[in-house]
Amino acid sequence: MSDTDDTKEEPAPTPQGAGAPTESVGVADDRAIDLILRPSKWDEYVGQEKLKKNLRVILQAALGRGESCDHLLLFGQAGLGKTTLANLIALELGANLKTTSGPAIEKMGDLAAVLTNLSKGDVLFIDEIHRLNRLIEEVLYPAMESRKLHLIVGKGPGARTVTLDLPAFTLIAATTRPNLISAPLRSRFGATFKLDYYEQPDIEQILKRSAKMLGLTVEDGALKAVAQASRFTPRTANRLLRRMRDYAQVHGKEIIDTDTARKTLEMLEIDELGLEPHDRRILEVLIDKFHGGPVGLSTLAAAFNEDKGTIEDVYEPYLMSIGLIVRTPTGRRATEKAYEHLGRLDGNQSKLL
Repeated sequence: MSDTDDTKEEPAPTPQGAGAPTESVGVADDRAIDLILRPSKWDEYVGQEKLKKNLRVILQAALGRGESCDHLLLFGQAGLGKTTLANLIALELGANLKTTSGPAIEKMGDLAAVLTNLSKGDVLFIDEIHRLNRLIEEVLYPAMESRKLHLIVGKGPGARTVTLDLPAFTLIAATTRPNLISAPLRSRFGATFKLDYYEQPDIEQILKRSAKMLGLTVEDGALKAVAQASRFTPRTANRLLRRMRDYAQVHGKEIIDTDTARKTLEMLEIDELGLEPHDRRILEVLIDKFHGGPVGLSTLAAAFNEDKGTIEDVYEPYLMSIGLIVRTPTGRRATEKAYEHLGRLDGNQSKLL
């Protein structure tokens, strides 16, 4: 059709099935979609009921007194909602949220810049606070306790200490490694909350909300399959849902059914327990090379050709939570459930550990 033709075709209506997400997320990348799917209201935050109940008491009491909330420490595995909680806390307090991370604060000047830019009532969120330099921690202590910032200006004999007053603010810190936080820093938080793995019904509810926001039609059987393979973590569940959307779009499916969910998980090499190839490889090394253990972490890491920290922080927590491995004083051991999952039992004999 030429540019001078007055006749214009009406665009075809866009279906709202699996292959056509809503306009708000149609051009967004995965990171942007993560932000869109993040709950923006307390009522949308599913799970962690005991934590939410205790946290809201603290927030409502602070609001009632007209004071800043106590500093809060949130810890738990990645993807459980620590950043989301920080956003909701700021929303509940009616405060501005300033965000940074431990690795981003490399020197005292970085921390000073962050603190001096705070206004009264602001919420400062520091992610991965266990990676904060110990010398920088020393500057953070008086800022948290007495709202004072002590800086050393100059070097040598001419150096002097300058003290700046800070506005009332609330520090929310998040970490996946609470054991790496120094005792002096931990003691300065008014409350500490642990985020646990979610229950399957909660994950299914989260997936239903995400599917609705993405404009997807998903059968209950598919939701259940995704929830079972999600490692009981909302971030993982939403990631799997997006991959199923991709699979459905490529194969021309308007509805994500159980078969689509199963085939997507097979493509990603994720089994019904949510184990990925690396998870199964750890179990195979434990069982085949070390006869189920016990085996020390260093030996296991060497046999698996992986860093000790990665095994301890990334793979072990979930494997332990579903009862596939246990820690003993003599090392890691594979449980009978791990033997069964890998098909290492012959049906007439059990290996009791």
